[in-house]
Amino acid sequence: MISLFDMFKIGIGPSSSHTVGPMIATCRFVRLLEQTTQPALVARISVELFGSLSLTGLGHRTDRAVIMGLCGEMPRTIDPHSIDDRFAAIESGGTLHWLEKYPVVFNMQRDLIFNRTTFLPQHPNGLRCIAFDSSGNELLNREYFSVGGGFVAEAHELQSPEQLSPAPDAVVPYPFTSSESLLALCREHGMTISELVMKNELHSRPLAEIEAGIDELWHAMKESIEVGCRTGGLLPGGLKIQRRAPEIYRKLTARPELTVSADPLERMDWVTLFALAVNEQNAAGGRVVTAPTNGAAGVIPAVIGYYEKFQPGASPAGIRDFLLTAAAIGMLYKRNASLSAAEMGCQGEVGVACSMAAAGLAAVMGGTPNQIENAAEIGMEHNLGLTCDPIAGLVQVPCIERNTMGAVKAINAARLAVLYGDGMHCVPLDRVIETMRQTGVDMQSKYKETSLGGLAVNVINC
Repeated sequence: MISLFDMFKIGIGPSSSHTVGPMIATCRFVRLLEQTTQPALVARISVELFGSLSLTGLGHRTDRAVIMGLCGEMPRTIDPHSIDDRFAAIESGGTLHWLEKYPVVFNMQRDLIFNRTTFLPQHPNGLRCIAFDSSGNELLNREYFSVGGGFVAEAHELQSPEQLSPAPDAVVPYPFTSSESLLALCREHGMTISELVMKNELHSRPLAEIEAGIDELWHAMKESIEVGCRTGGLLPGGLKIQRRAPEIYRKLTARPELTVSADPLERMDWVTLFALAVNEQNAAGGRVVTAPTNGAAGVIPAVIGYYEKFQPGASPAGIRDFLLTAAAIGMLYKRNASLSAAEMGCQGEVGVACSMAAAGLAAVMGGTPNQIENAAEIGMEHNLGLTCDPIAGLVQVPCIERNTMGAVKAINAARLAVLYGDGMHCVPLDRVIETMRQTGVDMQSKYKETSLGGLAVNVINC
């Protein structure tokens, strides 16, 4: 079993697969290089990007992520405001200090290669790192694959080109590989889904550490909402997209407090605001929580924001239960399908986030495990086939608004399952996850984060 803290990671935008993953991969490479090679022998390092990483890498700031990883930076701790200046200095100076210790000549045109014609067979998001000595001999050669949600794997960790092999299972008291086995465990042991996940987390760390870690995740999510609500201007990248969150926030806070007689849909306007704020931060390369990806980072914070603002009895303990439950659902998608838009399209990002958020909200609404599973199933069933076709390779259009739609849909799914359902339903979550996987395999690659189809070609410049 993977951990809740694998599903949710504090990092930077705009993409978990194209920014977070490549930074982790190249940092992993130079750490291995230091361990296995005499650093003084290293004269040159090159990184070649393949497939989707290459086709939309510039719009996703993959070039900057790769360079910062070579410098030894990690998404959780890097100062996002420092990246552009550091990248420009390396580009103009022609020297890179890998791990911030060892200088090598680095020519951006020669040593950072965007191979737009080749997909590595193991996964659409591939990169190859090579270190050379002064004679051009290879000192270390590694291929990495950014498989979605900030997860990185090497070739031997991949079972096949289509299916990510699960990592070796951590020994936990209540392992589950499907929603069927998850529900069976809950019935057998008389636990909620959040209680079961907590028991598994307790196997590797103490309760206080787990609760503090979950609280930190929500704090980072909430901060991305708050910063997004007060940060205006144009988003970077050339599309001249105006940030909308500050103006929506101004209008909403200028109105009287919500009453029964007020516009009942105003609550959804707040949800829209929360999602927009997070994803505008993400699009600008700011700090967000991968939940379960960056392209879908606004869905879960928006739905938790709805819970905290409008649900009677909302509490920090409820937010922990929300995230524990959502993590359980995310683990099922990670294990049995994929979180990568380059494999699944946006159904694997916003679709999964919607499913996770629906489950989390159903839990804090008092839903039974069966009702929670029903909410998660509804959340994905109506996102099946969702494509990923970002204009200009930027995580902006349609990505930002799509998070608002996913959040609203998650709330509707939870209400339908808990308020108007008894947990009995026609389509099991396991079947929906398998359907998502099959749909992703069948989907043409031009609709899977390559910007070669859909809106990306029909709306060239908006």
